[in-house]
Amino acid sequence: MTLDMPRAIVTKVDRMQSYIRVIPSLFIFCSLSNPKQLVILLYFYPNPPPNSMEIRLPAAKHNVEQDLAEDQTPQQCDPIFSAMILQQVSLLNSALSLSASDCANVKSAVFVLSKLAKKKDLVVVDTIVNRSAVPALVRHLQVPDAVKDDVGGVTEYYWLEMAKGCAFILGLLAIQPTHQQLIIEAGALPCLIDLLRRHKISTISQLLSDVLKRVADAITSLALRNSGIKTLVRMEGGIAPLVELLEFNDTEVQRAAAGALRTLAFNNDNNKNQMVECNALPALVLMLQSEDRKIHNEAVSVIGNLVHSSPNIKKHVLLAGALQPIIRLLSSCCSKSQREAALLLGQFASADSDCKVHIAQRGAIPPLVDLLKSPYAKVQEMSAFALGRLAQDSHNQVGIAHNGGIEALLNLLSDSARLQHVAAFALYTLAVNEDIVADIIKAGGFQKLKAGIFKVHSTRGFVAKTLKRLEKTQGRVLKHLIYLMRFAEKWVQRNVAFALAYLCGPHDRKTIFIDNNGLELLLGLLESPDVKQKGEASAALHNLAVKASFSAYLFDTYPPSPTPQMYWGAEYVNNPNLSNVTFLVEGRCFYAHRDCLLSSDIFRAMLDGSYRESQAKQIVIPNIKWDVFELLMRFLYTGKVDVCFDIAQDLLGAADQYLLGGLKRICERAIVKGISVENVSILYNMSEAFNATAIKRACMLFILKKFHNLRYKPWYCPLVDRMIPEIRMYFSTVLVKCHPADSRNHRF
Repeated sequence: MTLDMPRAIVTKVDRMQSYIRVIPSLFIFCSLSNPKQLVILLYFYPNPPPNSMEIRLPAAKHNVEQDLAEDQTPQQCDPIFSAMILQQVSLLNSALSLSASDCANVKSAVFVLSKLAKKKDLVVVDTIVNRSAVPALVRHLQVPDAVKDDVGGVTEYYWLEMAKGCAFILGLLAIQPTHQQLIIEAGALPCLIDLLRRHKISTISQLLSDVLKRVADAITSLALRNSGIKTLVRMEGGIAPLVELLEFNDTEVQRAAAGALRTLAFNNDNNKNQMVECNALPALVLMLQSEDRKIHNEAVSVIGNLVHSSPNIKKHVLLAGALQPIIRLLSSCCSKSQREAALLLGQFASADSDCKVHIAQRGAIPPLVDLLKSPYAKVQEMSAFALGRLAQDSHNQVGIAHNGGIEALLNLLSDSARLQHVAAFALYTLAVNEDIVADIIKAGGFQKLKAGIFKVHSTRGFVAKTLKRLEKTQGRVLKHLIYLMRFAEKWVQRNVAFALAYLCGPHDRKTIFIDNNGLELLLGLLESPDVKQKGEASAALHNLAVKASFSAYLFDTYPPSPTPQMYWGAEYVNNPNLSNVTFLVEGRCFYAHRDCLLSSDIFRAMLDGSYRESQAKQIVIPNIKWDVFELLMRFLYTGKVDVCFDIAQDLLGAADQYLLGGLKRICERAIVKGISVENVSILYNMSEAFNATAIKRACMLFILKKFHNLRYKPWYCPLVDRMIPEIRMYFSTVLVKCHPADSRNHRF
């Protein structure tokens, strides 16, 4: 028998090379290589032929997409599809009797529309709705209360099969929010709810299960993100039969009913209360204990939506015995169940302190800590959330730390913003306990909290408060930390030394860093080849120096001259009047006075000693520029001089040569102000050449402070290694000098 199909389609069919059997009422061709370009060519027969026919499919390498591209129109349903959809809707509307042909037409139409809707192509779905398929489908949802199975008649099996197909199609159409209200207005909801009640009267078990599943799924799609329809389902009496189906003897039906209840409970307090009143909780608790992960995942999701922002329902859920099964789900192989269980425990823990203790007593803390290491970010987030709530009770804090919670939470600080937030909150609640402060520091928590980059303002707030709580390093906490710094593993010693460089008080610095080897631990980190450790040590040492008021000790290295100072005044500088000594600088004469120059030990020896200069009328000054010598003489005549950075380096050399400690100090002050990333290595070398201790120490502290700017310089590592003895000497001096006088009576 020949099909009377459009010529374009016949031409394409003629190209096909392999064969397939096709049902009488339709021809389906599918490009399996790309489901998005599925092509369904439908041709309906009012009078189907008695025999099947053969139609060829394309060879495997044939470019079907290219052949049929001309029939596709972007964003607009192909005319062939549109015509076929309209034809199926007409069949549904025209089947007014229960004759065999009408029943066959309805079955065929439902089958075709379900295949089209199943692909979830928005254009095709919109076309199905626009061709008035919804009212026709709703009409075939209605199943008589009692159907007799007589010969030649219509069986209950037929009615249920059609209802299943129609519910399936409507559920797929309802995924589009714009179609939900249209389906409701067509009267679908009462029909769907009536079908939910069929389990009480139907005798066909497997098909009934399929129907109930499709109907529950359709209600889920209709109510999704639609608060009005959620309320309407309750008002139409849909919640009670869904609750009853939680105990149905088919797990797929249970899962579908739970999915519908989960959607209906979300942000709808009246629906939640009715579910509790309909005694849903005992069935949900039993489902929590199912070995089927789909079942317990749906059950825990329903309970999660029930207890959200509903303190009274939380109490009902706990009284129903849900706590222990939920804790067991933390060890489930299903990540979704783990996530929902952790979230629920966090919600339970926010209720009251007793609940927090009960959750911990039933063994929730170890699996929650384990879930912090899950590969799934959502599971980690909910676990950290639950632990943060549990940590609000002091009885649980040590348990979380003992089970490795500190380290796991600290690791989350380097992750996404959401994980950072929940981890920071949990650490903040834990840090209130003095016993845990040492654990956080021991695990390197201070470094991570201080150096972390936190993306959310509230997270930064928790971190700042946690750091403030870590400052409780006194009494037995400090004793514990010092013990760790002396006897623990090397990495723990270094973590403690780093933290105490920021946290310790002035009374404890000498005790920690001089008496108990803290300084040597930091210097060991500074010498490490590990860049991170080097940077941490640099920052810690610089902070320690700042707290010890290092600037007060940069310029105290020169004792006053034993020779009384006598200044003549600026008017005598280079004044030939009364001059009795002349210096020749760069070929120019500089007039001076012997009595004024006696304040310099070098000039005194030069002019009054056995040097040949003492008898010379003109004393040649080599290797010193005129401007530099003029400033040097001005200092001798006045005791003060204004020095800029540009000339200070040359003047420092002259001051060092003539042993003018006061002038040297002035030069050092000017040079210290001009230290930069570009010149710090040069200035450090110069400080060694001229024994300029203040410059050396200032450069040393600048290098410690600017680690991240200098670490790539080729001279950095060799210079730091050379500086280590100077750093050791400096801190040994400063920490002892800064130690308060009453330190002997200080109790830590």
